Amino acid sequence: MLGGELFRGLPQPELRRLVAIAKRRRFARNEVVFHHGDPADTLHLILRGRFAARLETETGDTVTVSVHGPGDAFGELALLDLEQSRSTTVAALEPGETYAVHRDDFTRLRQQYPSVNDVLARLLAARVRRMSELLSEAFSVPAERRVLRRLVELATLYGEAAPGTVVPLSQSELAGLAGTSRATVNRVLRAEVKRGTVELHRGQTTVIDAGGLAKRARIPGHV
Repeated sequence: MLGGELFRGLPQPELRRLVAIAKRRRFARNEVVFHHGDPADTLHLILRGRFAARLETETGDTVTVSVHGPGDAFGELALLDLEQSRSTTVAALEPGETYAVHRDDFTRLRQQYPSVNDVLARLLAARVRRMSELLSEAFSVPAERRVLRRLVELATLYGEAAPGTVVPLSQSELAGLAGTSRATVNRVLRAEVKRGTVELHRGQTTVIDAGGLAKRARIPGHV
């Protein structure tokens, strides 16, 4: 059964019904789930692995805008808008597996079991809440602290922020998540190397002291 914060507290019968109509899909590392502009007709519930949502900018650069892990979901707008097309390209960062729920199947399930709407409501509420948090950060939190916040979140996603957690994302990908430049990310991480909170390797960052990062990032709820 699915785990993670997104589905915690949801009635298990609704989740079981949703999984029962889903198709299990497996993805290799770097395999694209769908491209920007593709028809949006399927919700993906992540069973295993991590997936990155990316956008191409007007200058031709590719920016990572979010990373989703087990117990999370992506593509939920496909369940609501018949004319919707994909707003991002999503690819597997590692071998992964999802439960893919087609819009038509979900519509029939909602009609038969109206309480399954709790799943969709939770998905949409989580996405709106996250967007609001990021928008607020963009106006009120310096880029340096945003970098640290995204790194702590990724360390939690990849290893519950345990000492020695490896975050296998490049500095460019971290820059996209933090809404800043790669140069800023590099400067922030170099400073953390000197503090002994992270170690840098090609294409990845090892988090040694997530608590120290969280403290400097002033993450709400962290002392």
